[in-house]
Amino acid sequence: MGRFGGKGGFGGLGDMAGLMKKAQKMQQDMLDAQEELKNARFEASTGGGAVKAVVNGRGRLVSLEIKPEAVDPDDVEMLQDLIVTAINEAEDTAESEAEDRMKDVAGALGPLPPGLF
Repeated sequence: MGRFGGKGGFGGLGDMAGLMKKAQKMQQDMLDAQEELKNARFEASTGGGAVKAVVNGRGRLVSLEIKPEAVDPDDVEMLQDLIVTAINEAEDTAESEAEDRMKDVAGALGPLPPGLF
C-alpha cells in the first residue's frame, strides 16, 4: 500500500474521478430531460371531451378547448368544474412523467454512495 492508502496509492481518488464523471453525465442527462419535458405536451379531457386542457412538461397550460355544447349559461359552475378538472389532470400527468424521467436519469447512474444526495 502506498502512502495514501487504498488503490494505486491515492486512496479513493480513482473512485472519486469515476463518481465525478457519473455526476457530470447525470447533470447533462437531467438538462436533456428537462428540455424534452419543456417541449412535451400532456392533455386531459373531461365531460366526455367537452373540455380539453393541454399542458407542457412544466405543467404550464398551453391550450384549452371548450366545445360549444359545454357552455350552458344556466350552469356556469359545471363548466368551471370541468375546466379545473381537465387542467389538474393534465398537470398531474405532466408531473408524473417528469418524476419518472428524473428517476430514470438518476437510476442510470447505478448505486451511489450513501448520503451523497
